[in-house]
Amino acid sequence: MRIALVAALVLSSGFAYGDEGQWQPYQMPSIAEKLEQRGIKIPAKQLADLSQYPMNAVVSLGYCTASFVSPQGLVVTNHHCAYRAIQYNSKSEHNYLENGFLAKTKADEPSAGPNERLYITEAVTDVTTQVMANLSEDPLARYEDIQTNSKALVKDCEADDNYRCEVNSFHNGLEFYLTKQLIIRDVRLVYAPPESVGGYGGDIDNYEYPRHSGDFSFLRAYVGKDGKPATYSKDNVPFTPKSFVKVNADGVKAGDGVFVAGYPGSTSRYRMTSELKFASDWLYPTYASRYQLQIDTINAMGAKNQDVAIKYAGTMASMENRMKKLNGLLDGFKATDIVGIKQARENDFLTWLKQDKSANQALVTELQSLLSTQHQQLQGSYYFSNAQSSALLDAAKSLYRLAKEKQKSDDKREQGYQERDMKMFTAKLERIDSSFEASVDKVLWQQDLSAYLAQPLKEAALDKALGITSAAQLDAKLASFYQATELSDQAKRLAWMNADVAAFEASSDPFIALAVALYDANMAQEKAEKRLEGELSVARPAYMKAVIAYNQANNWPVYPDANGTLRITYGMVDGYQSKDALYKQPFTRLEGIVAKHTGVEPFNAPSKLVDAINAKRYGSHKVDSLYPEPGTWVCRLFSCLGAPEKFGSVPVNFLSSVDTTGGNSGSPVFNAKGDLVGLNFDSTYEAITKDWFFNPTITRAVHVDFRYILWMMDEVDNADNLIAELELVRN
Repeated sequence: MRIALVAALVLSSGFAYGDEGQWQPYQMPSIAEKLEQRGIKIPAKQLADLSQYPMNAVVSLGYCTASFVSPQGLVVTNHHCAYRAIQYNSKSEHNYLENGFLAKTKADEPSAGPNERLYITEAVTDVTTQVMANLSEDPLARYEDIQTNSKALVKDCEADDNYRCEVNSFHNGLEFYLTKQLIIRDVRLVYAPPESVGGYGGDIDNYEYPRHSGDFSFLRAYVGKDGKPATYSKDNVPFTPKSFVKVNADGVKAGDGVFVAGYPGSTSRYRMTSELKFASDWLYPTYASRYQLQIDTINAMGAKNQDVAIKYAGTMASMENRMKKLNGLLDGFKATDIVGIKQARENDFLTWLKQDKSANQALVTELQSLLSTQHQQLQGSYYFSNAQSSALLDAAKSLYRLAKEKQKSDDKREQGYQERDMKMFTAKLERIDSSFEASVDKVLWQQDLSAYLAQPLKEAALDKALGITSAAQLDAKLASFYQATELSDQAKRLAWMNADVAAFEASSDPFIALAVALYDANMAQEKAEKRLEGELSVARPAYMKAVIAYNQANNWPVYPDANGTLRITYGMVDGYQSKDALYKQPFTRLEGIVAKHTGVEPFNAPSKLVDAINAKRYGSHKVDSLYPEPGTWVCRLFSCLGAPEKFGSVPVNFLSSVDTTGGNSGSPVFNAKGDLVGLNFDSTYEAITKDWFFNPTITRAVHVDFRYILWMMDEVDNADNLIAELELVRN
């Protein structure tokens, strides 16, 4: 049976939405009945309250999710989320990426890096009325008005500079919420297994199942002696969180209800079919081609130089993950007719809309016209934007823009260049050194410039500034840039933050001179994008208002697309039918690690781990059974009669039907009572298209079972000091 047929079945059945939804916490009481159906016992009102357990223990890293697991500020997240911290502390003489790291005392815990942060969400407030007040009819002015209103709210919220506030758009501009987060500025590395555990299976297993990845790491939050956030200091003390999650040492079984809290990055489920077609036909293939070239280049250069490999390890992990996801999206669009499914739903929506005589019947046509313009705009600017991809050129552009913005009052400056942004601005400039090598940067930039020169859409300012007409002239030209610049020196780079516009315009530094030469062209492009966003800020909310009414009329779930803000999703521990006659069980075991082990990356498990498995040194973490008695539990649509009656091992990874995406990495997986039972770290390959369409029969998230983490800590790495910090509970 083709997955497309299954999808069609799903759309016409009572299972159409299953466990779909990345819900805002305040929405939990509205879906209390659904939570109860999944066996979630923790009250919905408690989950809606960010001051109560467990939501006040869930934190953001800015790009991943984590959670407090001890009263001493101990935090658990994914290994790939702590990658920058591990990389920051790795050197040729002690490569923690390769060998792992464990601090036996707090005095041994090194800084995770000057740029690492923990963000604790304390309040989320509806500010739609304030953001939408007194907006201009002119599209560009309307865009600026929304920004001005948002910046005013943020300024009031950040009266205490220990807080970071942000106004986020929900339902494509129909609603706006203000998020207030406490910033922890001193984050330290505590425990990380080697990459051969944390990323076991590498890119081969990425988005695949069965998985055997120990994708976990521990960090710790530190503050000043007064209990307030402070930058790194040896005198700082561990942060005391308002609460920390309890770890359930018995874990979950197949069929158990679970829920996940975290910060999913982005989904596009309310986008129009034309946007999906543009993504599948042009955007994703174009991005994939560029990413693959960059991955191949960095791999080749890293193979010759270990320092390059270490510096670009985080970049490579991120790019390979994006590449696998892009391929999964493209394969998913071929396997499942998502375009057809969305078009059918869109057609049904239009039929429904025509029945409402008071509705604006032209709203879809108006939005489609704007989207067509947006797609042309993106295609037109793509190669020009990429042609500016050098890390040093990016720094020069940001620094010159800062000098320009400083000529305005702070409230009129562009977001990212206000006084509130200067710590992060400085950190970004400092961070360049940890993942930059001039030889690699030059080659990657040269590739992008060659692609720009090979296509017809040229930018006069760039052509004039470079003074070349063919790719053959590039190598010598770019070599002169890196030889003459001072921006590779961190101190000199940071000093430019205090320079005025005149100093930039008089500079002979080639990167700065190029940034100055391209400024007007970049600003013209930005202005056009803002004007279009101003037009979309009218069209998209009007469309979304109608779509929400349509969903409500059909009793379908209404939740916003993911946008990096705190969300909750629920589901059950469940396998799935991946293809004809192949059912994937929800749990994997230790023995699967040995079965895959070849001794060659990425299946090169550490010898001490393999020895412990072969000796069946399970300790107290062995689980005899993870499945109910035969006949007492049935999977959603497919038979589970093949489920083994006895497990007899330690669970490594497990599947559930929760609705997650990028940004949910590191998210705590809770059982029905709100105990920690796992960490979210991936999705199955078949589920990658869930960013556009949620198919409950095949959409599964992949989690690290906390019983495996405890086994690693206990039987392999002797992390007794950390186990003692955890509050372990049993069923």
